[in-house]
Amino acid sequence: MENLYLYMLAALAFLAIADLVVGVSNDAVNFLNSAIGSKAVSFKTIMIVASIGVAVGAMTSSGMMEVARKGIFNPGEFMFDEIMVIFMAVMLTDILLLDFFNTLGLPTSTTVSIVFELLGASVALSVIKIYGDANQTLLDLGNYINNSKAIEIILGILLSVVVAFTIGAIVQYLSRILLSFKFQEKPAWYGAIFSGIALSAIMYFILIKGLKNATFISSDILEFANTNLYATLGISFIFWTLLSLAITVLLKVNIYKLIIIVGTFALAVAFAGNDLVNFIGVPIAAFNSYESWHEAYLAFGTLPSEFGMQSLAQKVPTQPYLLLLAGVVMVLTLWFSSKAKAVVKTSVDLSRQDEVKERFEPNFLSRTIVRYTIELSKSINHILPDSYKKTTDKQFTKPEKDPLIKAADLPAFDLVRAAVNLMVASVLISIATSMKLPLSTTYVTFMVAMGTSLADRAWGSESAVYRVAGVLNVIGGWFFTAFSAFVAAFIMACVLYYGGGFALMGLFILAIVLLTRNYITHKNKAKKIDIEDELERTESSSVQGVIHESAKNISNVVKRGNRIYTNAISGLAKQDLLELKKNKKQVAKLSAEVDDLRDNIFYFIKNLDESSVGASNFYINILGYLQDMTQSLEYISKASHKHINNNHKKLKFSQIKELKEVDDVLEVLFTDIKSAFDSRSFEQIGTILTQRNTNFDLVTSKIAKQVERTRTEESSPKNTTLYFGLLLETKDLINATMNLLQEYHNSHDSSVEPATINTEEEE
Repeated sequence: MENLYLYMLAALAFLAIADLVVGVSNDAVNFLNSAIGSKAVSFKTIMIVASIGVAVGAMTSSGMMEVARKGIFNPGEFMFDEIMVIFMAVMLTDILLLDFFNTLGLPTSTTVSIVFELLGASVALSVIKIYGDANQTLLDLGNYINNSKAIEIILGILLSVVVAFTIGAIVQYLSRILLSFKFQEKPAWYGAIFSGIALSAIMYFILIKGLKNATFISSDILEFANTNLYATLGISFIFWTLLSLAITVLLKVNIYKLIIIVGTFALAVAFAGNDLVNFIGVPIAAFNSYESWHEAYLAFGTLPSEFGMQSLAQKVPTQPYLLLLAGVVMVLTLWFSSKAKAVVKTSVDLSRQDEVKERFEPNFLSRTIVRYTIELSKSINHILPDSYKKTTDKQFTKPEKDPLIKAADLPAFDLVRAAVNLMVASVLISIATSMKLPLSTTYVTFMVAMGTSLADRAWGSESAVYRVAGVLNVIGGWFFTAFSAFVAAFIMACVLYYGGGFALMGLFILAIVLLTRNYITHKNKAKKIDIEDELERTESSSVQGVIHESAKNISNVVKRGNRIYTNAISGLAKQDLLELKKNKKQVAKLSAEVDDLRDNIFYFIKNLDESSVGASNFYINILGYLQDMTQSLEYISKASHKHINNNHKKLKFSQIKELKEVDDVLEVLFTDIKSAFDSRSFEQIGTILTQRNTNFDLVTSKIAKQVERTRTEESSPKNTTLYFGLLLETKDLINATMNLLQEYHNSHDSSVEPATINTEEEE
């Protein structure tokens, strides 16, 4: 019997480490996005500062562990064996749920997951106990659940989203009014005051509030700070303001970069201090439970089903070595997890000051919100005095960009917004930690970033509907995560309770298999990401420069188009639905990449000087031909898939044979084109263009044969429609390809050295 619970503890320890790795990989964006997005300091410096912060935060999170022990349920109402079922169900559900969300690519929150998993598992065991006791009804459920604290935690998580967005917007608006976008041109004391406010807030809430449970902070210091709040804040503000002014004037240090470094550290501390309970809180509570029962078992022979867990309701400090071990795992994950280094993009893009390719599609609700907000904004503008509007507009005027710097090299937002993001998020999370309220740090940092970007007027008419849709997606993810976690943990607890050791072994093996599969899948995907296959934006400023720089894109499109066409004909011949389905995805990806290039035309033209208009005309034309090619390929792929998916008659042998003949000719054509563009042998294009009529005649002859067959022997309307559609789109594909080649042939001049934007001086 004792061995069973030792096995459960070992399983929980393994799941805790796995949860730490997965959780930190997912949540690294919380404390990295602002520093990375602003490009204030090097990535290595950011990682070192964040690592120290994570380690310190982990060592101060002891008080938060009480949430797992008694924050959701009343432990005294459960026996040891029931508590272990609850904890095991929570950890297994957490792993399986993370796997499920990762597979679907849906947003999730480790805090929301753990809170609702604890609630679902404890409700399941409570219902089982109630139905096993004739003297109880479902009305007695409140005896088992810590209603007041559970409601406080859930409301805290939900309201934090609104509070984070609102506070972030207000603080950013006031900061911009004070500093403007030309903050570097302001007198040094402007930055010193901003620094004094930011560092005072960070230091007070991190050191005094957030670390009040840490064993290495003197109780006398904490008592003085809490009893003399205004004096502490006032002294802190004066000290940091004067120090910031001295650093700026005497050492010529950019004070905003210093704020971002301190803010990154503070947010990493706040994140680890608040979120560590999500990963190791349950295993540590299980370990404490086992220690209590084991003492009673050795002394009195108490059975697990007879030992009440009142001991969990007491304040039990977590062993520092366990917190240190968890901190080490978090830091190692931060440095070595490839996923942790790639999680920043969504949050940075949604708060980016410039227009980017949006990651969320607008919906009815986002359109409605934007529409009414615009009307409300117009009404408010009518009320505000003109002098105030002129003053604020001046403060929000953005400086001109250096046309020689590539868009990809520009920061997503400036140092002021990055500093506000870090300051507000770390303060809010630290306040919650001091109240022993677990927050979704993912949602808090995300919503702060959204609030500051809104206040900074980053949500223009071109992007607002997409940004609002992104925010709604995140909030929707909160509710979906909560519901899924509750239901899944409820079911898991029931399975473990009735299934016993066999259910435990089966579910644990399933969790290991899924974790292993996810690791292998992620590793294989990382290997398959071939940068050579991605279309790249052109930065050149002359026709000849665009010709040479875009040659790689043409080669990629031709290579992938050749593969897509061949797979469509092959899938039709073999009636292979799976191959045709994959082919549809491939052509959709290619089409999206071409659309992305077209969306970048605005920025391409903005980077050109007045003498380079010809380059823009050439670039627009070749993108138009690329889009024509992908549209033809998209039709061919979708029509082939639809025909087989609807179980229509197979194409006749003669039809398949003729399509293969066309495919073979296109294979030669596309291979020659790829070779010419890969080697930049643009003179070969003239030779390829001479094949235009031959290729057209081949397809036309196939169409004529099908017309004859239709009149004499063809009996399937669906086959005829498909076959004609494929041949007509093939003609369009050849036409677009030849037009593209003609554009290159007419524009290329081998005597002209291609000109590109020179960034060496900037670097």
